Amino acid sequence: MQNKGNFFLNRLKAIKYAAKGFWILITSEHSIITQVIIAIIMTMIGFLMQISATEWLFQIMAIGLILVAESLNTAIEKMADFIHPEYHKQIGRIKDISAGAAFFAAIIAVIIGLIIYAPKFIA
Repeated sequence: MQNKGNFFLNRLKAIKYAAKGFWILITSEHSIITQVIIAIIMTMIGFLMQISATEWLFQIMAIGLILVAESLNTAIEKMADFIHPEYHKQIGRIKDISAGAAFFAAIIAVIIGLIIYAPKFIA
């Protein structure tokens, strides 16, 4: 049985590593930086348009979906480049699939944005 002190210490270390990864993403990865800027803009628009609590929930989920998908895409691309630095057809395919997942997230986020904001601009 593991000592409880070690359990909590290990959780704190895990949080430290996660925070480090978060910082690396938001300070050095251009796709994440771009998405964070878009998220900030959409948040400001949400305040300006006075969207409802339900609309905020969907907007926050869409922003989170994009950031998670872009982060995982970045991690997969970095790992693929590390494992096989020179061009390889299968590595390229894996990276394309990973980018496709982030694209799915972007499509969903755009649809959510249109559902929230289109009626406000049309009305």
